[in-house]
Amino acid sequence: MIYRRYTMPSIWEEMNRMQREMERLMQAFLPETGRVSTVFPAINAWTNDEAEIVTVEVPGVDPKDLDISVVNDVLTISGERKPEDPKDDIRYHRRERVCGKFSRSIQLAFPVNTDKVTASYENGILKIVLPRAEADKPRKITVKSA
Repeated sequence: MIYRRYTMPSIWEEMNRMQREMERLMQAFLPETGRVSTVFPAINAWTNDEAEIVTVEVPGVDPKDLDISVVNDVLTISGERKPEDPKDDIRYHRRERVCGKFSRSIQLAFPVNTDKVTASYENGILKIVLPRAEADKPRKITVKSA
């Protein structure tokens, strides 16, 4: 099998790295109270020979409010978590769940077949399966003997 190796990070990878670094620095210097993560939603991504699978934590988000797009090798997930309708007789003691519009973009590990991308939503987890483009799949090279 031949595996493709990436040598240069893209601008999106570099932007994500810088965002993570800024988040880490902000957490180190800001006081504990009132700290809210700016990275929302949390994303896990992994690959195999056939596809890249991305799971996104979006509890409380209506799947109809999610927008998923793939442009070149960048996946963008955007949407909105609407605020809970507070009752008139309550006052929040603590409110950490962020509401509002969000957007996250990640660079994919390889080119994907955008016609076959699927997405499902269950228990607040969005799962996106991005099949690897046929031209990019690893191929086994047979060695011919003389």
